[in-house]
Amino acid sequence: MSESPPPRLPLDWIAASLRRERTRAGISLSELAKRAGIAKSTLSQLEAASGNPSVETLWALGVALGVPFSALVEPPAASVQVIRAGQGPTVASEKAEFAATLLSASPPGARRDIYHLRAEPGAVRESEPHIPGTVEHLIVGAGRVKAGPAGEEAELEPGDYMTYRGDVAHSYEALTPGTTFVLVMQHL
Repeated sequence: MSESPPPRLPLDWIAASLRRERTRAGISLSELAKRAGIAKSTLSQLEAASGNPSVETLWALGVALGVPFSALVEPPAASVQVIRAGQGPTVASEKAEFAATLLSASPPGARRDIYHLRAEPGAVRESEPHIPGTVEHLIVGAGRVKAGPAGEEAELEPGDYMTYRGDVAHSYEALTPGTTFVLVMQHL
């Protein structure tokens, strides 16, 4: 029995967030595409609420805009929010069997985001450096994962905790099927 794919992030959230952050930064569509290393047509499609953004594309845009990933994917706030297991705004990687579900974006005055991640063995999920000052905190829920900065990776099992700089190249690799972990990104 195969699991159904995680729900996709509503494109209108991404489009509105991209326009808001690009306008705030005072840069053109062409300039943002250049800084993020993506095609202008891709960015134009995303701002028009079409296309299929990957984790890599959204991270690159966040870094180019100097904002956390969550600033581009965070849904409108509710006073009480429950996210059931297997639900929530999820973005998949195009390079590995890896999906990130945003559980909590950083509220005003705080700078942290919380994600629930699922990964399967196979390709390593390589992550480019995030905005300067980012620190990641990882707690394994199920399976085994090898994670951390390039050259300093560690193997973790359920209940293990790890912290490391997220503003340097780092990676995540599921070592067993059904690997899940919680990732807290702290933006200093």
